[in-house]
Amino acid sequence: MPVAGTTRLDPRLVRLALVLSLGAVAAQFDTTIVSVAINRLTHEFGSPLSTIQWVTTAYLLALTATLPLTGWAVARFGVRRMWAFCLVGFGLGSLLCVGAWSAGALIGFRVLQGIGGGMMLPLIRIALAEEADQATMGRLMTFVLVPTQLAPVAGPVLGGLIIGTLDWRWAFLINVPVTLVALVLSRNLVRGEAAVTRPSLDVRGLLLLSPGLAVLIYGLTSYGESSRLAVGALAMLAAGVVLLLGYGVHALRSTAPLFDLRLFRDRSFGASAVLVFIFGGSLFGAMLLLPLYYQRLRGASPLEAGLLLAPQGLGAIVGTLFVGRILDRTGATRTVMLVGLALAVAGTVPFAIAGPSTPIVLLALALVVRGVGLTASLLPSITAAYATLPRTEYAAATTGTRIVQQIGGSLETAVLATVLQRGSFPAAFWTAIGITAAASVGAAALPGRREK
Repeated sequence: MPVAGTTRLDPRLVRLALVLSLGAVAAQFDTTIVSVAINRLTHEFGSPLSTIQWVTTAYLLALTATLPLTGWAVARFGVRRMWAFCLVGFGLGSLLCVGAWSAGALIGFRVLQGIGGGMMLPLIRIALAEEADQATMGRLMTFVLVPTQLAPVAGPVLGGLIIGTLDWRWAFLINVPVTLVALVLSRNLVRGEAAVTRPSLDVRGLLLLSPGLAVLIYGLTSYGESSRLAVGALAMLAAGVVLLLGYGVHALRSTAPLFDLRLFRDRSFGASAVLVFIFGGSLFGAMLLLPLYYQRLRGASPLEAGLLLAPQGLGAIVGTLFVGRILDRTGATRTVMLVGLALAVAGTVPFAIAGPSTPIVLLALALVVRGVGLTASLLPSITAAYATLPRTEYAAATTGTRIVQQIGGSLETAVLATVLQRGSFPAAFWTAIGITAAASVGAAALPGRREK
């Protein structure tokens, strides 16, 4: 029978979700805030853009390479210890970035930041999934979904304010108090000890999967940033694919792989993985296009473009106020997902047909609709990953969905950047719409309604 009512949220779980969201704030906002500081850093260190861009790239690669270790680390050391490790690593890396004396030092410290930040978001989902049930998971996830949705929108605004009024070092210093507060508050809230039987590390799998992911993400990013056919980027893409294929062969033969690919046999998890893969690009890929549209076609400054994107953040907040509750009350995962997809598409279409004179108010309303749609689409795709899996598989499921989301975001961003460079804004936006609409295939495989 379908769920008839809404289970009351445990106050301790609400506090846990709020404290975990501090980590999400630090990790997600850091990426977008620092991206605004790149131009300033080229002048501060007297280094070319080709060098300074590694401030962003090194962080992304370290974050990606660390992801596959999450499941093993949780089983070996427990959620509580790994959460503290990630906060300390991210906070220490941020503090070292503040004192960086050269571009090389800053890049190195960003790697340390990425190691800490790489496991942070998966750990948040694992910590909640292991303590919550399906009747409350939707509402609890909204507490950490808001920062994820707002980061691409509010990050550039906050970054513009910081870089425009303060020293560039504040772009990193702002993370330190946030991580300290999160560390103190989470001490008695975050649970999860090491497994009774502690698994050994799959070294061969690690040597194939982590470099494979990092090389693939770097190749995709380089290809998306290139205005012409980049042989080097294609070589990196090929190397990444070969390493990942090698891992696939190894994982299917191993009895204890770093990440068990057999999870994809589970219908609900497989559908969820497809959806988060697509939405990695739908969210972050389109956020490449939207600021450029306002800056290139409407003549907005970076700060103005960030402010013009704020309505999408407002839509995301509106979505979180209702979607999690509706999902927990009705269990109608597939219906909520399909409605969200329709809203996300409807909110993007105006940009595909817009021109330099399209009313800003109309585009702002479209962004509100898009924000609601993304929330309504992303939330059920995350919670569905755990619907039919035993709790012992939650860590592996979380790692898997984060990996495919990271690959999806990078792949689709590269595709949209290539379409924009070789075509036009309408062509790029229609491509983004097509990618979002394609998620309906994965949505059709989600459970129609959660059972009691």
